Amino acid sequence: MKYASFKMWIADKYHYKEGYAIWLVVRKNNKRKVMALGIYAEPHQWNDKLEMFVTDKRVPKLHPDRIYLNEWLTQKKSEILRIIADFDANKIDWTLNQFEQEFFHYSNKGNVKEFFENLIQTYKDTNHIGNANCYSRTLHVLELFDEKLPERVFPEIDIKYVKSFDVFLQKRECKGNTRKFYFKTLRAVLNKAIQDGEASETTYPFGKGGFSISALEEETAKRYLPHDSMMKLKTTVMDNAVLERTRRLFLFSYYCYGISFIDAALLTKKNIIRYNSGNYIVYKRNKTKEAKKVKPIQIKITPEIQELMDWFSANTLLVEDYLLPIVSIAGYKGEQLYNHIRSRFGRNNKNLTNLAKVLEITDMKLTSYVSRHTMAMTLQDNQVPREVISQILGHSDLATTNTYLDSFASSVIDEAVKVL
Repeated sequence: MKYASFKMWIADKYHYKEGYAIWLVVRKNNKRKVMALGIYAEPHQWNDKLEMFVTDKRVPKLHPDRIYLNEWLTQKKSEILRIIADFDANKIDWTLNQFEQEFFHYSNKGNVKEFFENLIQTYKDTNHIGNANCYSRTLHVLELFDEKLPERVFPEIDIKYVKSFDVFLQKRECKGNTRKFYFKTLRAVLNKAIQDGEASETTYPFGKGGFSISALEEETAKRYLPHDSMMKLKTTVMDNAVLERTRRLFLFSYYCYGISFIDAALLTKKNIIRYNSGNYIVYKRNKTKEAKKVKPIQIKITPEIQELMDWFSANTLLVEDYLLPIVSIAGYKGEQLYNHIRSRFGRNNKNLTNLAKVLEITDMKLTSYVSRHTMAMTLQDNQVPREVISQILGHSDLATTNTYLDSFASSVIDEAVKVL
């Protein structure tokens, strides 16, 4: 240590948009190396003696991020001492270039982009491809918003940062629910980083009094079919083989409690369990299967469901032990299987659009998701309690179910206003 020293100082030669750059200068054996820290200040905002941002409120126009930046600087100073101490302990006659390499290696701890990428890889490695794609989408949008994201550390993701990100999303004409998706993902990353010791709660932007994600939620157009349209789907057999298969896949989802396309695609003969009262399809939703205390969904195989499975077995090509003709290539696993199902999902929705044209269903765009909403609304119209509907849908809380059902069917409203 006696032959090495360091200092953080403000360079007042070049003024950038954010202010003057703060530099780290490390000296050893009459040589020095200057390294940019990626932070900026105006001269009156920087205390050169303390090598910290000014926090005295009597000083006008203090740096708005002074608190977390000082915390970050304190962390960096500790890392510098740690690096030099490690060199000395290992009797390494280090060079300034070696120091720079070690310093920026240490700075990777708490790096936002690297943490994102590690999470994405972990989800891929554990076969949670949907989650990996959600994180990848959010990371991509953050990179479009922030060209300095590769250098960002978690203390920089504060309330000011997320508000600017929200303005960016609004300029891109992202709707409230889309923005909610990105912020929920970002919040999940921050929560994981705090748990792993990569981030601090000091600058957490989503806590009490912080950025409200729930305020972004917009009520979506209800996607459930009226009774007459649903009857067309139940009773009209298609001459076209593709449309008939599409119609029956829709009905399978409807009768199986609105099972999602990906969950239906993954069903195999192993999911059929025999209980005393009959045969059941038992599975955990792919979306929530890793959450704590998630119970499997049990669907009793009714005559309607059995008839559909028998038809698929007799009239379509089923690979391996799959119950439905969605996965069409044997041997796919992991990400390859997920991408295959996503491709089939898109094709199925196109087929549903064609089916709706033939059946003259014009109430809404027919997608596989409509079966889930229609099932839930049908139960509500028949006075089934929401608590029961929530369990049937596999929701973890009633609030999620309420987003499906928090409006009456127009026919109910039409009847109600007759008393006026």
